[in-house]
Amino acid sequence: MNITTLVFILLSVMAVGSALMMIASKSPVHSVLWLIVVFFAISGHYILLNAQFLAIVNIIVYAGAIMVLFLFVVMLMNLNADTEPIKNYRLQLIGVISGGTLLLIILSAVMKIDVEQMVEMKTGDAGLIKSLGFNLFKNYVLPFEISSVLFLSAMIGAVIIGKKDEITHEG
Repeated sequence: MNITTLVFILLSVMAVGSALMMIASKSPVHSVLWLIVVFFAISGHYILLNAQFLAIVNIIVYAGAIMVLFLFVVMLMNLNADTEPIKNYRLQLIGVISGGTLLLIILSAVMKIDVEQMVEMKTGDAGLIKSLGFNLFKNYVLPFEISSVLFLSAMIGAVIIGKKDEITHEG
């Protein structure tokens, strides 16, 4: 067993275990923190597949920005047990039946997979930042520049709208 296989197994166990802990956690804050661990494990899988850009974007966007937003939303919500609505047991039964059906579909799909099919890791350079940047600035310079001007005008518009409120409240 080589080191890549060992790291893959470790990351997979970490991702599945953290996902199960996310579901099983009673506290919504703990669930969000477990989801961040899942995102880090998935980023490790991206690195094993030689897609460093996706790994970095996954950490920055999902584990960083989106999870901070989720934490703020969860902390701002009033999650008292006394204000919680009465649970509908028919909906819970439908959820269990739907989940069981999905589990059967996934198991039947996994049983049909050819076990001998190997996945090549760290081959090619499609996910490398160097090749992505080269392709972006060679083949897609005009759309890239147009989108940067669009983002710049959106930022200027947001600042003007924000300043307009300050000007109307002062005068």
